Amino acid sequence: MRPTITASTVPCGKLAFEIMAVRLPLEVMQSPRGFYLGTSNDAGPVSRESHEYWPSHDDAQRALETGECAWTQRDEP
Repeated sequence: MRPTITASTVPCGKLAFEIMAVRLPLEVMQSPRGFYLGTSNDAGPVSRESHEYWPSHDDAQRALETGECAWTQRDEP
């Protein structure tokens, strides 16, 4: 059974916080290369947090729900 993600349990983007000093929740995002974990605000994408790209939204969502053991945090934007 997968854990339930709620607003209080969603991890925040490390790079978004370090670079822009804002706490934004991690979410599944899409680029031409595939799906990744990142952050966004009303203006659009802010940070790509995961090194990995996944072939599907569901795969990236599983990585987000599993936690940091399922994906690699980028150190630089």
